[in-house]
Amino acid sequence: MDEKELVALLQKGDKGAFGELYHRYKRKLYYNFRKLLKSESQAEELLQQLFVKIWENRLSLDPDKVFKAYLFRIAENLVYDFFRKASRDKNMGAILMTVATENYSHIEEAIYSKEREALINRAVASLPPQRRHVFTLCKLEGKTYEEVSVELGISTSTINDHIVKATRSVREYLFVSKEFALLFLLAFFIK
Repeated sequence: MDEKELVALLQKGDKGAFGELYHRYKRKLYYNFRKLLKSESQAEELLQQLFVKIWENRLSLDPDKVFKAYLFRIAENLVYDFFRKASRDKNMGAILMTVATENYSHIEEAIYSKEREALINRAVASLPPQRRHVFTLCKLEGKTYEEVSVELGISTSTINDHIVKATRSVREYLFVSKEFALLFLLAFFIK
């Protein structure tokens, strides 16, 4: 069953759909939490909090939006909340300093990643409307050519043509962008 169907069922309170989504993402989320928090117990606790929030907010889920992005945004907010609370706790001060120091390069990488993402979004926005729509559906939302073909009523070969041309245009945009060159150089010299 695809993710869109699972989210629609979850909205209706289907526990099986909830369980399936949990099993699809628990490992990656747990690994990310553990990597950031350096604590198995804290990682498990945040994972539980995350899925409790998903269950509690299931009625507000939009099956047409990418569930994975929503899930990871909540995870990110939970980590921020954890560090905010930890900074208030004097006993956690030393642990927080250690984790913050170890994760500094990770934070820098995340900043550069967001800047690259914004630049790529500008490149995609510069595409003609139909090509941008096809590119967004296939590359950013992860839909297959067949799904997009049915949705837009155009052939898969036309979709392939749009993707090839859009990819070429995005690469050219990035190549001539001074911002991308600067980001690339910064990332290269920092590592």
